[in-house]
Amino acid sequence: MARRKTVVIGFLGSVLDGGMGPERWDRWRPTVDLCRHEDFLVDRLDLLTQKKFNHILDRVTQDIAGISPETQVVPHLCELKDPWDFEEVYGALHDFAAGYDFRMAEDDYYIHITTGTHVAQICLFLLTESGRLPGRLLQTMPPPGHRRSAPGGLSVIDLDLSKYDRIAGRFEQEKKDSLTFLKGGISTRNRAFNDMIAEIEHISISSSAPILLMGPTGAGKSQLARRIFELKKSRRQITGEFVELNCATLRGDSAMSALFGHVKGAFTGASTSRDGLLRRANGGLLLLDEIGELGLDEQSMLLRALEDKRFLPVGADTESSSDFQLIAGTNRDLQRAVQDGLFREDLLARINLWTFHLPALRDRPEDIEPNIAFELEAISRRINKKLAFSREAYETYLAFARSDRGLWRSNFRDLNASITRMGTLAEGGRITGTLVSREIERLERLWVRPEGATTQPATFADLPPQHPCGELDLFDRMQLASVLEVCRDSRSLSEAGRKLFSSSRNRKRSVNDADRLRKYLLRHGLTWETIGGAYRAPAGGE
Repeated sequence: MARRKTVVIGFLGSVLDGGMGPERWDRWRPTVDLCRHEDFLVDRLDLLTQKKFNHILDRVTQDIAGISPETQVVPHLCELKDPWDFEEVYGALHDFAAGYDFRMAEDDYYIHITTGTHVAQICLFLLTESGRLPGRLLQTMPPPGHRRSAPGGLSVIDLDLSKYDRIAGRFEQEKKDSLTFLKGGISTRNRAFNDMIAEIEHISISSSAPILLMGPTGAGKSQLARRIFELKKSRRQITGEFVELNCATLRGDSAMSALFGHVKGAFTGASTSRDGLLRRANGGLLLLDEIGELGLDEQSMLLRALEDKRFLPVGADTESSSDFQLIAGTNRDLQRAVQDGLFREDLLARINLWTFHLPALRDRPEDIEPNIAFELEAISRRINKKLAFSREAYETYLAFARSDRGLWRSNFRDLNASITRMGTLAEGGRITGTLVSREIERLERLWVRPEGATTQPATFADLPPQHPCGELDLFDRMQLASVLEVCRDSRSLSEAGRKLFSSSRNRKRSVNDADRLRKYLLRHGLTWETIGGAYRAPAGGE
């Protein structure tokens, strides 16, 4: 069987390979010395060169012929106006690779990356790594002390990482660490949740586009946003701060000022200028929790800040700039809010490129056990006391937590509070069956609905059978149905009133939206409490 030929492709070194007189043999010349290795026979040497270096090419060809007559030197013109211009060099090498007659069945190819500019070496690496130059990277080094008795060092760099278990293992471990970090160190078992976290991890380190986190209160949106920030910070992908705001706490001028800042004298009480949160988040990450609570004016300015990185502080004549990544959190149906005219459709289109729904705790029963273990360890550290369940107590508590009785209305907040209570009361750090029984009773009292209250906010169809809705005209029935629909999606009487009477409020025709709505409901024999409104989750962030 015929021996496969060795073909080396590389640049002629205009500096390292130079030298015309006898003293050239006292210097290390990588292209010439490449052909001096007894255990690496070069059958063909393809040299990329320019016309202005023909004198060096001729001398190098002659010297190689003298030390390795079996090596065929084949020059290839590669004229470059600027050998440090990445686009030009890469384009020229790409064209060379596309036109080269590779004979993979007969020859072994090596790409010599010791000569040429650093840009040329990088381009050779990229083309080899991508397979456009189907060979292995070859690097040569001068001999120690530049002794002329030795040709120097030679090493082959194999880009097939599958052959390097330790290197591949490091990448795999790094990915696992990132996923564990985003999950707060909790070994969650829910496959859908784990798949979602893996996707968030990939997006977090690959993109700075807005992320929308949806889910019920207490599902962990704020905690996940902070971990995304810390992950990006650890990868040096972000340099600024983590800035967090619960939009449900903003009202009127304070909303504009908090977000976009104001100048001195912009409104009554503005005795000094103030940088808003967008400015603070420059170079960092801004979490706007409960973004659905923002007013339409604030939404409009936020949209421009996201698209143009510019905004106008309250009372200012000149714009400010800020380049930040946005994570938005909400427990609302923003599509429904768009339909109701409460959320801008263009802003939603801008922030929902990456949308993730964080499930409620009760929807992940297989993850309750690892979360109990996590909370137990975290609370042990916080109160400086080693906590542990007795076996019977643990089985009782876990069975309850996974059952239909475990409602976990506030999700992880409820679980944290529950473990904290038992840990605080545990004598000697031991959580007994008696403590568990008392805690289960406490949780069930906390979650119970008063008699007659609905589990979910009422709709028109949920009205009591005795309610005289059938006596109303069709117009009044449809109006009442619309009002109840808004109440269903609101967390307080005041919030529902703001939605229903927003136009009146802007014209200052209504001084108390909540009172106006209360009177309307009373005209139909209803109260906020009877339609289930009193039992909604209170406004608040994660």
